[in-house]
Amino acid sequence: MKKITLLVWVVGGVCLTLFVFFQVALAEESPGKKIYTLAESIAEALEKNWSLKAVDEKRNQATNKKNQARSDLLPRFKTQYGYTRLDDVSNFESSLGRDYAVSSKDNYQWVNSVSQPVFAGFGLISSYRFAKLGIDQAEMEMELSRLDLALQVKEAYFNVLVMDKTVDVLEKEVAFLSSNLEMTRHFYDKGLIPVNDLLKAEMELADAVQKLLDAKNQAAVARSVFNTILARPVNEPVDVKDILIYQPETVDLQENIDKAMETRPEIKIIDINLKQAEEQVKIAGSAYYPSVSLNYNFIKEGDNADVSGSPYHDADRWEVTAVCSMTLWEWGKSYYAVNEKKSAVEEIIKNRNALADSIMLDVKEAKLYLDTAEKNIPATQKAVQQGEENLRVNEQGYRAQMNTMTEVLDAQALLTRARVNHYKALYFHNLAKAKLLRAIGTY
Repeated sequence: MKKITLLVWVVGGVCLTLFVFFQVALAEESPGKKIYTLAESIAEALEKNWSLKAVDEKRNQATNKKNQARSDLLPRFKTQYGYTRLDDVSNFESSLGRDYAVSSKDNYQWVNSVSQPVFAGFGLISSYRFAKLGIDQAEMEMELSRLDLALQVKEAYFNVLVMDKTVDVLEKEVAFLSSNLEMTRHFYDKGLIPVNDLLKAEMELADAVQKLLDAKNQAAVARSVFNTILARPVNEPVDVKDILIYQPETVDLQENIDKAMETRPEIKIIDINLKQAEEQVKIAGSAYYPSVSLNYNFIKEGDNADVSGSPYHDADRWEVTAVCSMTLWEWGKSYYAVNEKKSAVEEIIKNRNALADSIMLDVKEAKLYLDTAEKNIPATQKAVQQGEENLRVNEQGYRAQMNTMTEVLDAQALLTRARVNHYKALYFHNLAKAKLLRAIGTY
């Protein structure tokens, strides 16, 4: 455990910060903290993420729509009970001049019906197929959401790592500047350096402490984002396994483009949309055909509520009706409806071509992004090595009073920037690989 003490003293009425109490230590693992691997992070997000669960409800909705469409193909059962009160009975006058009642004032009727569509110009079966394709679309939309969520998890995961690395780099900078301040104060006490060198060392340390605090806040925010994506409590302790390493990738552009065209959910969704549009054409075209249905009614009547018959009503009877109907002319409405749906098919075909071009562009951009990230890593590694050597030389020169304080502080600032840039390069390289996988249609 390293401790850096910052004392406050006042010179000429101005509060000058010389040392701040600051403790740098590797925190021991708390009992509630879980160390996630990337695979575990993705798996938990796919299981618990609320947004993904909301998308999954679309599959339930699509299934219910399909079942609704299927019910239109099946017979329908209906029952109806009615009561009619007449102001007077109806009479029939015979040839002998006598009147006979042929109805009663109270009339009850109970009708049980079964109707079955026989033919609807292929409209019913096309509606069912259209609704069934909705399930396939919902499943592909779910897969698309999984891909996007997996990429979000990777971004959050790598961001936690890079922020932890940044904190580590800044802690090393604070430790160095604290040690350097002790040496600078010793030189000042001996009269070897002017007071402005001492003040500059104090200011650089104070600035480094502030940067470290900001970095720690950003690291805490990165963990909160990670927890939110995994549907964990936002302040839950969490840590992730360090995988910010450099592993060169060999990428065949055309091979990845071909794979993307086969696996990307977006292309599968638009293919399903095309099939749905073709079914819509059939639904609109069903108006050209006659509609045939079969109806069966079982009827009970009477002048009492139990519909058990009367002198004026049969106790029960049945009837079967076959109905054929067809619209002969409605001023081209069906014709224009069919043309509208055919135009929608052509629109989807053109959109598919545009999507294919966009997917190829996504893959190429992801590959170029990965190539650039790979080329940056060796350069940042070399910069770190050069920065460490530059700081060593300047620090030795300062101890021998051959270099100035400014040169030492500049060397330290360059080394800190080089280290941060190196970790950022590793972050962007890992993120580039993640984006390439997403462009291909996997994770």
